[in-house]
Amino acid sequence: MRYLPNSPAERAAMLRATGYQSIEELFAQIPDELKLRDRLNIPGPLSEPEILEYFRQAASQSTREYTSLLGAGAYSHYRPVVVDALISRGEFFTAYTPYQAEIAQGTLQAMFEFQTLITQLTGMDVANASLYDGSTAATEAVLMALRVTRRRQVVLPRTLHPEYRQVLETYVRHQDVDLKEVGYSPAGQIDFGKLRPSVTAETAAIVIQSPNFFGVLEKSAEVAEIAHRNGALLIFIVTEPLSLGIVKPPVEADIVAGEAQSFGVPVAFGGPYLGFLSARESFLRQMPGRLVGQTQDTEGRRGFVLTLATREQHIRREKATSNICTNQSLCALAATIYLSLLGKRGLQALAEQNLAKAHYAAQELGRISGVAVPLSGPFFNEFVVKTPVPAEDLLAELRKEKIIGGLNLEKYYPELKNHLLICVTETVSRAAIDRMVAVYRRMASLPKISGRAAELDSASIGRNR
Repeated sequence: MRYLPNSPAERAAMLRATGYQSIEELFAQIPDELKLRDRLNIPGPLSEPEILEYFRQAASQSTREYTSLLGAGAYSHYRPVVVDALISRGEFFTAYTPYQAEIAQGTLQAMFEFQTLITQLTGMDVANASLYDGSTAATEAVLMALRVTRRRQVVLPRTLHPEYRQVLETYVRHQDVDLKEVGYSPAGQIDFGKLRPSVTAETAAIVIQSPNFFGVLEKSAEVAEIAHRNGALLIFIVTEPLSLGIVKPPVEADIVAGEAQSFGVPVAFGGPYLGFLSARESFLRQMPGRLVGQTQDTEGRRGFVLTLATREQHIRREKATSNICTNQSLCALAATIYLSLLGKRGLQALAEQNLAKAHYAAQELGRISGVAVPLSGPFFNEFVVKTPVPAEDLLAELRKEKIIGGLNLEKYYPELKNHLLICVTETVSRAAIDRMVAVYRRMASLPKISGRAAELDSASIGRNR
């Protein structure tokens, strides 16, 4: 455990150097109502052995014996051990922004290869050296479209990841941007009947996600036609990039952005992840972040440099092209190693395995009376299931079988009460799928309690009804 201790004498010296007499004086500009006066509600203080024991017990509750059917933007895939072995090398692990090309050729080449792989997967002309994560990459794509078109309206579907929508709303809240939300059809795709009248001469871009939050593939060519007919851009968001191993690249899009966590980056309790952004070459000057390019030195040898990394983003605040001042080099390196190990055929084979397992699971669940796969659109490795009993009850039963059964959609879509979003990747065995189906079948066969009986059964004893 590494830490930097500061003695009282050292703290006093730092305060004197900054012209303050006390910590309270240093933070006097913070309003009193924002200051924490009470002690933090955490156990302790603990000794080092006690801390280690606490985390040992916590880790025992997060055992690898569980099968995860969670997806929704963070996907469990097998990671070859060589990925961690290579990214843990000191040359990469301690890498900072490669401003000095002459001493950072390894890092620069890795970023260049990452950009190349992203353009090959997305069918775009250029890609940057990565962004923080999928949500900020999607937002940067929207801001880029606003700059390119000089319009202030964006149309996005409810099938876009709910948290991506929240991040976007936060970014544009005070920028005079009109966000128009479009619903979804019974197929689980964007509702074209509502989309067409929503797109006007003021629309900067239409945003779609495919596979979308429900796992359904969108009709991107038809959406692109509507966007381009109105002078708008099509922004194509990807949260499960493994789908690009089997699905046609979105070449009709103008900007393709999203999350590349599936490529060799662990789920890791939610981060760090790996955003990417690619686009047509004509939009190069409006791209956020940095781009690495290939060049030659004075002796004709191949080399790599930061081709585009405008410094204005550090000083111009809201007038800057972007306030993204860094990239996820280490995670991008992991993705580059992962994709290089798999190759084109390996990526396609892995995508086909995900497709087959997810469709097997959906088919088996669909055979159970009281269970339904309600969305009719084509899907990749993720799909929606209508449960035969309350969703939380079913999830609890699945946990008894050491299965994390998916995401309860009611949190984000109130109309989808008792619907789960299930993801089946190569890490889920057929035996685990069959165990899951058996739990559904058992729960579906339970006698149904009428609404009035359930209400009385749940009432507190002695309560006057």
